[in-house]
Amino acid sequence: MIVYGPIPSRRLGQSIGINNIPPKVCSYSCIYCQIGRTNKMQMSRHAFYRPDDICSEAEVKLRQLKAENRQADYFSFVPDGEPTLDLNLGKTIMLLKPYRVKMAVITNASLLWMDDVKEDLMNADWVSVSIDAADEGTWRKIDRPHGMLNHHDILNGIVEFSKSFHGTLVTETMLVEGVNDQEACIERIAEQMALIQPQKAYLLVPSRPPAESFVKRASADSLRKAVSIVRAISAVDVECITGDEAEEGFFFTDEISDDILSIASVHPIREDILNALLQKKRTDKSVLTELVKSGRLSDFIYEGKRFYKTNILGDLS
Repeated sequence: MIVYGPIPSRRLGQSIGINNIPPKVCSYSCIYCQIGRTNKMQMSRHAFYRPDDICSEAEVKLRQLKAENRQADYFSFVPDGEPTLDLNLGKTIMLLKPYRVKMAVITNASLLWMDDVKEDLMNADWVSVSIDAADEGTWRKIDRPHGMLNHHDILNGIVEFSKSFHGTLVTETMLVEGVNDQEACIERIAEQMALIQPQKAYLLVPSRPPAESFVKRASADSLRKAVSIVRAISAVDVECITGDEAEEGFFFTDEISDDILSIASVHPIREDILNALLQKKRTDKSVLTELVKSGRLSDFIYEGKRFYKTNILGDLS
């Protein structure tokens, strides 16, 4: 399934996910990625799925929600890889416009130096760009980019995009202990944010099983210092996202196995959330057990909590 959810989002409310990239095609292989290591690194754009097929699935999803007197706040392009690698991204956004649901794109910003990528994103309502580091050494350590990418070009591309984009632009910075949470790193990031002036700068910590086992969330003290530094240098609004999502808001149809697999392919789900959802649908845990037994779903322990993630063919994690 290309279209999944909706899932609850602290930033976007009820968000219908659009998985417009096959697993796991990306320009980065971030050490903290909840989907796992990238097994197909690329920086050239390709057409993956037909925009008409994505729209058809989106329409079905909206009808399902309407039948339960629910609605979506956003269509969110947050796929198995980097959404701007999709050559049809702009066309898909325009085809979805008539449904009158706002459009969000969560991008690592690695291709924003390309004019066609900037143009595609101009029609979105909300764009989040990732800035995990503003110095090249840290960037290569945490984001592990495609070897042909140029960090200077990416940072300049974000600044240029911010000057002409009329929607809501936010930044995301994932803080990993001992990697990019030092004050010097945060100061460089804050200086970059001062050039961008996003509506909000989100500071996050890994809250789901990461690609690499050594990854740990930055401490509460590091987060407090980071907030102070970013506010002082950039004068932008800062918000930390450190908690776990609530169970309310996840949407399951009667195709429970398909829903679990489509959501967990991009959004590992905590065991307690799945148990509550299965109980609501009056379905026992045999569905979950069978998915794990068949190898389609894997379970992981992270920070003392059990998560379930879809097994992606060829995933190296």
